[in-house]
Amino acid sequence: MPTLSSSIPAFIFYIPKTIMALAAAPSTSTKLYFPLALLACFILLTQASSHGFTADLIHRDSPLSPLYNSSMSHLDRLHNAFRRSVTRVHHFIKPTMTSLSSSSAAPNIQSIIIPSAGEYLMNVSIGTPPVEVLGIADTGSDLIWTQCKPCKQCFNQNPPLFDPKKSSTYHSIPCQSSSCTYLEEAACGTLINGDHDTCEYSYRYGDRSFTRGTLALETLTVGSTSGRPTSVPKVVFGCGHENGGTFDESGSGLIGLGGGPLSLVSQLTKSTKGGKFSYCLVPTANTAASKISFGRAGVVSGSGAVSTPLVTKNPDTFYYLTLEAISVGEKRLAYKTKSPDCEEAAVAANEGNIIIDSGTTLTLLPPGFHDDLVSALETAINAERVSDPRGILSLCFKSKSDDIGVPVITAHFSGGADVKLQALNTFARMDDDMICFTMIPSSDVAIFGNLAQMNFLVGYDLEERSVSFKPTDCTKH
Repeated sequence: MPTLSSSIPAFIFYIPKTIMALAAAPSTSTKLYFPLALLACFILLTQASSHGFTADLIHRDSPLSPLYNSSMSHLDRLHNAFRRSVTRVHHFIKPTMTSLSSSSAAPNIQSIIIPSAGEYLMNVSIGTPPVEVLGIADTGSDLIWTQCKPCKQCFNQNPPLFDPKKSSTYHSIPCQSSSCTYLEEAACGTLINGDHDTCEYSYRYGDRSFTRGTLALETLTVGSTSGRPTSVPKVVFGCGHENGGTFDESGSGLIGLGGGPLSLVSQLTKSTKGGKFSYCLVPTANTAASKISFGRAGVVSGSGAVSTPLVTKNPDTFYYLTLEAISVGEKRLAYKTKSPDCEEAAVAANEGNIIIDSGTTLTLLPPGFHDDLVSALETAINAERVSDPRGILSLCFKSKSDDIGVPVITAHFSGGADVKLQALNTFARMDDDMICFTMIPSSDVAIFGNLAQMNFLVGYDLEERSVSFKPTDCTKH
């Protein structure tokens, strides 16, 4: 029987200091840190290889992570990851937009609650000379941004702020540029630096986090597993002068990996010959590093690979798939949700009914459909059902053994992509004598989370508009 998930599925792209030294100027470079949604360490190169590149991912609660808290128990970390999944639902609900010039555009909403922006960090070097920056890598947003000097309103961060005046490759973007038009809230600004021709942006997230500042071009340097750093010049990013929300002191920004034109993935399209990336997340009980690949290195193919269409919807940031059904063993349950008249109805034909997201730990499903799964699992598993004392997970069993006879659960995506999930993808130990189902009901949005994606090579192809899954031992990938 496959091993159950036993720790939080959050990782960081880690670049050893020896590699960082290759990308740094002769003088000692300052170290900065971004905020937290894939945890990942990159360093961006002089010219990205046309074949792409691969970087390591490290668990966000690994002792190697800057977020590691030795005073927390494993179960505490796991529960916090699940709580973040519940909070992250708001990340996918479009916030009410306000005028860029309005004083309410950047309210003081500084918070110390558990950050919900995602589960992975990304470490990049920015500027010339390069400054190391650790940030949230988020498949649920597009804009790359970091806190910058001068800081009119910023959340507290332990590392120093990025100073664009000290970088020889920093250039602000004119408000007439196409990049400026990609943002819903952007205007010719005077509030930051008095330059009427500079593009000033306001970017808000569904959980009320925000960033506001100057849109600019910079050089990013990414370290790869080959040991050769890769530089990407003229990357569009936000130099945030007013920022706040669900960020902690260890970070200073966010790296968007969504499907929109300003995301890192989209901006790497030309330099890596195609908008492709993939990741392979190791089971959380394993200490081996996970991997993320870009460009041709991110292609997923070969025996066992299945593909499903990416559905184009608004906003184009999110990666929408069509989930037709889920099988528990041999019992196939059609996807369904509530119709506008509140009657349950099968809606497998409704394209783009679920978002695939690496920044959400749990999988979220419509309540009625989730109830059908719970009923089928309760029938299939011969163990005593108990309640989750924290009230997050709806199906739990009393067992000190990891083997409770969990059947294979198959997610049937459109295009004939049948993704067979093992016990580690669908159940997790929540206490010494309790194991719980890691899919929960949600009336707001359906999300295929990262626990369900572990030990799969998951590839995104923005040109062919597809997502591929290939069963893989990610400890050996």
